[in-house]
Amino acid sequence: MEYLVLARKFRPQSFDEVAGQEHVVKTLRNAIAQGRVAHAFLFSGPRGVGKTSVARILAKSLNCEKGPTATPCNQCSNCVEITNNSSLDVREIDGASNRGIDEIRELRENVKFAPAASRYKIYIIDEVHMLTDPAFNALLKTLEEPPAHVIFIFATTESHKIPATILSRCQCYDFRRIPLKEIVANLGLVASKEGIKISPIALSWIAEAGDGSMRDSQSIFDQVISYAGLDIKDTDVEESLGLAARQYLFRLSEAVLRQDAGACLMILEEAYLAGIDMKFFYQMLLKHFRNLLLVKIAADGSSAFDIAPEQIEKLQNQVQKISRETLQRYMEILIAEEGNFRRSQEPRMKLETIIVRMAYLEPIMPLGEIISTIENIEQRLQRGLPAGGNNTEPQFSVNNQTKETPANYHAVGRVAAEENKNNNSFRQDNSTADLKTLCDNLKKFIKKESAILAAKIDSAEILNFENDCLTIGFPANFIFLDEMKTKQKEKLEQIAGKFFQKNVTLNIETFTAENGAANGNKTRSQASIINDVKREAMRQPLLKKVMDELSDARVVEIRVTPEKTSS
Repeated sequence: MEYLVLARKFRPQSFDEVAGQEHVVKTLRNAIAQGRVAHAFLFSGPRGVGKTSVARILAKSLNCEKGPTATPCNQCSNCVEITNNSSLDVREIDGASNRGIDEIRELRENVKFAPAASRYKIYIIDEVHMLTDPAFNALLKTLEEPPAHVIFIFATTESHKIPATILSRCQCYDFRRIPLKEIVANLGLVASKEGIKISPIALSWIAEAGDGSMRDSQSIFDQVISYAGLDIKDTDVEESLGLAARQYLFRLSEAVLRQDAGACLMILEEAYLAGIDMKFFYQMLLKHFRNLLLVKIAADGSSAFDIAPEQIEKLQNQVQKISRETLQRYMEILIAEEGNFRRSQEPRMKLETIIVRMAYLEPIMPLGEIISTIENIEQRLQRGLPAGGNNTEPQFSVNNQTKETPANYHAVGRVAAEENKNNNSFRQDNSTADLKTLCDNLKKFIKKESAILAAKIDSAEILNFENDCLTIGFPANFIFLDEMKTKQKEKLEQIAGKFFQKNVTLNIETFTAENGAANGNKTRSQASIINDVKREAMRQPLLKKVMDELSDARVVEIRVTPEKTSS
């Protein structure tokens, strides 16, 4: 018996065996069960993801002697003939070699005849986008109103080339690239059935080389087996797939991140002498820095990307102390130089130039830190103080909405959550405390939950707390009053509920120094002074300049030191 490649030998024969296309399988199963099978289908998506295999399974489901059924028996004569591609009633047509109007005219004549032995006559046209415009036009009327016994199934990798008139007459299904984990699981199953010994890491390398295609991954696995036999070592996979360059990637990125240009050049020299193609190495380097950026941004969600699991921890360790802006700049350099690198007659020298440029790039600070530092220095210089020491002036924290929230805010929340586990007695005592102590304790708790929100309610006071209704007062001219009453009220209410360990209704009011309240006029006067200092800070020329330059910028916090409010 002739040898069958793995891609054919382990081709899915039922919907249960289809990997990575759950949305398509579920819809087709339900359509068969409900008797709502369309007369024309279009399966589109990348190569090797199961379009033709699903078309065959659908044909078996409809023509099975026990059907129509979503679980074909694969044993009756109809199922066996379809599996062997010998059925007279299920024809697979190559659209690339039967693309003319004459072939379509012949098809139109044949659809008139009833099936020879099956329930339906099914036409599977692969790469249907290769048909000519006259051929498509000739197919239109038949496709719109075919005989009741005819079903068309089209498959294509380029659905944008198919006329809209054809698309409108079909049920369209988009097939996706298969996730790395599912390809690795499939290859592991193949290895166990074939008696092949191979490590999970090597399987992940093969799956990664398949680029989301199950057929490509299985073909590469076949090639590796031919190279290494039934006992496959990791080094065999590296040599067979040309992955020797992988060992230089982490060393090179580590040298770039620590700004060691000399080490970068030595690593490149070592890779060149090892016989690694520089253009291939550049593509791997580009993907490697992309992975570094994804891991930095996604953090715990890194596993959602098609990155080998054993690489994630190493990537996270490398980017731990590197800012997102710096990694993004590295990616921009590599992408911008890709075209020039491809056209270069000296790829080795060009790559050295690019890497040295990246190594000498100064780390990029987040926008908020830059603005805060500039403002801090300017304020101190205006007061005749050194640019370095402690700052007693109002401090701005300006956040551009297009930038990400600093990670330390999330860290504060996590630390606070851990500390609150041991804080039950601290909260329970508040029911009998006076409003002054209650207000101080609540502010401390809010600061642990959200540093930004705590800064905005610094001048607030608790006016009353009874019947689970918390009344908080703000100065009448409080600059964030509208925001507290709208955007922040729900969040503040949730934090107060956590503080009191029960549902709390929040009521926000305003007060003046003449109102009188729990803390007396002196406290009101102090709050008014703080608010006046913040209003003065908002009128600072530097802040206005920053807000004018950055259209999406907003002030998220103004801190006032005790020195400014003392009287």
